[in-house]
Formats: sequence, structure tokens, C-alpha cells
Amino acid sequence: MHPSQESPAPIAHYENFPVASFLCPANLRAPIAAIYHFARTADDIADEGDATATQRLDELHAYRQDLIAACHAARSGTVTACAARSRWPQVFGPLRVTLESFKLPPQLLHDLLDAFVQDTQKSAAAEGYASHAELLDYCRRSANPVGRLLLHLYGVDDALALQRSDAICSALQLINFWQDLSVDIPRGRYYLPHDECARFGVSQEDILARRQTRSATNLIAACAQSARDSMRFGSELVHQVPGRAGWELRLVVQGGLRILDRIDALHYATLNQRPTLRWWDYPVMLWRALWM
Repeated sequence: MHPSQESPAPIAHYENFPVASFLCPANLRAPIAAIYHFARTADDIADEGDATATQRLDELHAYRQDLIAACHAARSGTVTACAARSRWPQVFGPLRVTLESFKLPPQLLHDLLDAFVQDTQKSAAAEGYASHAELLDYCRRSANPVGRLLLHLYGVDDALALQRSDAICSALQLINFWQDLSVDIPRGRYYLPHDECARFGVSQEDILARRQTRSATNLIAACAQSARDSMRFGSELVHQVPGRAGWELRLVVQGGLRILDRIDALHYATLNQRPTLRWWDYPVMLWRALWM
């Protein structure tokens, strides 16, 4: 959960999730903000400060219990009565209202928490991902639920739209990873899949030392291309999301693609450099968004 890029719209901790910008329909700004604050707070529990892994997992467990209580309160209509019992009332008060008003699928929220728990456990064990498939399964829970929750709010639920949403969200998460290698590896967060490292002849020692060998460069280039392909497939979703929200999605897609352009401009040397967007990237993103 990661997101990471600077975009024209506010972003979530993942961090490519627009939060209630002026492009969002006014009636959806509060529920979108509620979902954002739920995800952001959980991500902070898992990732910020100097707590131990055990403390983080305990906090995430308590956070999940509040989510369970919020879902129950929304079903039973006892939102106000149960508000005082939450340890995070600023999160679960608005979330309860959104759960009740929009009938959010609770499993998507639990999936996000599952991903934060997994990330905490893997970081504590300095453990990476055995395969690209395993990494995509993590994205399925860490990123894809956000897109599906937004589509639920917009009333878009056909199978192809969900598939495209998943492709965009997974791509954004992967772009985050390949952008942040120089930051994540020193923190014990390893996202380059072991099977891909073996295929390109990149040793674990090279990764830990952040040696930008030719093999490592080729590996990162292949990972970036895979993310680009996923984003391009998902980008057709902008024509299925109604109104101003579809335009915001265009900017999100173009923001992710522009980060990939920046990674390419660095010749994929992100083991030691973190590419970022500059002010002049935004007119490019806007122009490209207009022609999607």
C-alpha cells in the first residue's frame, strides 16, 4: 500500500488514489474520503513510527475489530449508539455512515487489512515474494479493493469494468514498487519477485547491496513494462466511469504512466534513485488525459 507519486489530485497512501477532489461528484466526496481515511490510517499503523511488528499486528487486529463493529452497526442501523466504542472514531464514524448508505462490500475492506498484515509480517521477516503471481495476489488485496470500492460508489459493476479497474490498481501498486526500490530495500521491504530475479540472473546479494548491474536494470525494465501493459489494458475504464470521475481517473492513469516515463528516463536505475514528477510533467499528463 505504498502509492508515492505527486499528482494533480490528492492521493492516498498507496498513493495513486484520488481523494474527493473537485472532479468527484459532490455527493460522493464524503464517502470517498471515508474510504481513504480508513485505508490511510491502517497503512500508518502498519508502516509509520517505530512500533515493533508485534505491536503493529496487535493494532491492526484492534482496527479490524472496529471494522467488524462498524459493519454490524451499519447493518443494524445503530451507527450513533456504537460510535463511542471505537478507538478510531474519526475513521469509523464516517465509514459506518458510508457502509450503511452505500452498502459497501465489507470483504473489500477486510482485504485491505489482510494486505497490511501481510506486509507487516513480510517486512519483519525480511521476506520477499517468491513469484510474480504471489506479488499480484498481494496487489489483489492491497490495491484492487480501492478501485472496486470506487466503482461500487459510481454504480459501475460489470465484469469488464472490474477487470480493468483491477489492472489499473495493480499497475499503480507495481509502479510504486519499482519507483521506490531505493527507499524500500533499506527498510527491509522486498518486492522484486524471486522467480524474476532468477530469470534475469540477479542475485539476492545484488538486490540487498542495491547494485545496479546490467541484469538488475533488465529486470526492472521488464517489471516496468509489465506494469505499463497492465495500465494500458485498464485505461479503457475511463470511458466507463461516468462524468467528472472519469476525468479524474484519466489523470490517475496518466500519472502512473508518467512515473513509468521517469523510470525509463533514469534507464531503470531505481535501485539507487527515486524518480519523481516535476511541475512540467503535469501539463503533459493533462494533455494526454484529454486525448484518451
